Amino acid sequence: MAILDPGPADAEHIDAIIAACHGETITKILVSHTHADHSPGARLLKERTHAPIHAEGCHRPSRDLHLGEVNPLDASADMELEIDVYLKDGDVIAGHGWELEVIHTPGHTANHLAFAFCDGSGLFSADHVMGWSTSIVAPPDGSMRDYMASLDKLMARRDAVYWPGHGGTIEEVAPFLAGLKDHRLGRERAVLDRLSQGDETIAQMVEVVYRDVDKALHGAAALSMFAHLEDLVERGLVLCDKTAPSLATHYRLA
Repeated sequence: MAILDPGPADAEHIDAIIAACHGETITKILVSHTHADHSPGARLLKERTHAPIHAEGCHRPSRDLHLGEVNPLDASADMELEIDVYLKDGDVIAGHGWELEVIHTPGHTANHLAFAFCDGSGLFSADHVMGWSTSIVAPPDGSMRDYMASLDKLMARRDAVYWPGHGGTIEEVAPFLAGLKDHRLGRERAVLDRLSQGDETIAQMVEVVYRDVDKALHGAAALSMFAHLEDLVERGLVLCDKTAPSLATHYRLA
């Protein structure tokens, strides 16, 4: 068997995984990405099973950090994962009676992977496509441009169902993915609209665009808006008053 995303470094949780696999042999540990709710348990599981850990790479930002910049999501990252087998896009992982294709889907993190059964019967989408919420994309940990490209990559496939890292099974895959893309494009249009109305800062835009959202969540909303603005600046649609976009930068339409 292969175990995908053993979860946090919690001994009782690892005991439960091993108990659920009673009578089977765990030969591979697969990691979709290095956030604290997905990968730290891999170390404990390896100690118990001696199965090698497969992942795309160590945790890293999606781009180089700007001078003085910090990654606000570092606390949620697993910086200690030791990888035995490095995976790349298009690799195939095989076990008794099954084959999984590795699909590199950066965006949520730079090292994010999805895994799809080679017969098209289903895809494990981890945090790139979740069943209960949209994925957080927050620079420099994540990249909106990468996220949208990875979404298009999945939309070009024909996997029957998705099993996300969070939320239930997604059975109507095509309309679900289309809805995610429309949501992101809608947020992008909202950002451009606020800039056309004279807003210059992320704080100003969040107050309007997320006015119906609990203010306790506005910090996360600001990171999402930052991701959109960073992408818009890269595409030449928006200008900023500094050499690089940031949460504190002033923005204007190009």
